[in-house]
Amino acid sequence: MNNNYYALIMAGGVGSRFWPVSTQNFPKQFHDMLGTGESLLQRTFNRLEKIIPASNILIATNAQYEDLVFKQLPFISKNQVLLEPVMRNTAPCIIYAASKMHKTNPNAVMIVAPSDHWIENENEFVNNIKQAFDACEKEDILMTLGIKPSAPNTGYGYINFEKSEKSIKKIKQFTEKPNLDNAIKFVNSGAYLWNAGIFIWSTKSILSSFDKNLPIMKLLFEKGNAIWNTKDEGNFIKDNYEKAENISIDYGIMEKAENSYVLAVDFGWNDLGTWGSLYEKLDKDNHQNAIIGGDVIIRDSSNNMIKTAKHKKVVIQGLNDYIVIENDDVILICPKHQEQDIKQITSEVKNSFGPDYI
Repeated sequence: MNNNYYALIMAGGVGSRFWPVSTQNFPKQFHDMLGTGESLLQRTFNRLEKIIPASNILIATNAQYEDLVFKQLPFISKNQVLLEPVMRNTAPCIIYAASKMHKTNPNAVMIVAPSDHWIENENEFVNNIKQAFDACEKEDILMTLGIKPSAPNTGYGYINFEKSEKSIKKIKQFTEKPNLDNAIKFVNSGAYLWNAGIFIWSTKSILSSFDKNLPIMKLLFEKGNAIWNTKDEGNFIKDNYEKAENISIDYGIMEKAENSYVLAVDFGWNDLGTWGSLYEKLDKDNHQNAIIGGDVIIRDSSNNMIKTAKHKKVVIQGLNDYIVIENDDVILICPKHQEQDIKQITSEVKNSFGPDYI
């Protein structure tokens, strides 16, 4: 295993579209959303450990989730957990991690990966990452993985690339989530990929790009160079992290950099952003019901997403195309086509029942 390989797992989000299972106190990345016996965070860590030494995998999360991280990954060290005192989007977190890695190993190449994605073909994923690492060790490039679109989708951002015989292609531009007409045009053109939000680069290249494109942030984190990976690191972050600009790595770096490239991949990816996206990836019964958790009797019902407590006895009669989710003392019953309203529902829940329920 290559000791120059590093990873940063982003595990600080709340995942409000997965309410009521995902809450501010216990977000979705810490849940076994797939019914596999592992949380999404654990699955992501184990996947990356196939190619990266476990001691080189860092976890970035909100300070309030520190105990959850160590409960699920008890074998990692405190130096591997980056505690964000405030939310500042992805750019500050990435320069923080890259700075720590670079001080430990100036030859480091790193992957930045969300903690809550579905990867169906993990062997293909590992092969793609190895290809990206090899390229980033040899060249001063910033890479992202682009998912080959299976259909026009308005829920993802798109990457437009320059056509080339090479598998790693230069990025022309990033495009926000399009309307359906544009999504159809993008897919039909063959020159667009879905943006998976998975990045690969050497720490040298990404720190250099911060110097060019986010120089104020680079100067802020350079003040910590002497104390990275020491007992003083935590206090430096508490005092300085909130001063960083609240900006994503996409806006702050990738869209500005002239050395942004993309590798087209096809390893069975889903960002697991909604109950509907989870439903698509789960095994289903003969009537297309996906069931996690309880012992369920289904009568004259089809196309439902059902998640309840283990061993809970549930009977579903005459229900079609619904989401039925139980978590502790909350039950959500919602038509699948209205799941986009879940974020708004949580606001009403907070007002009616109090913040403890979201």
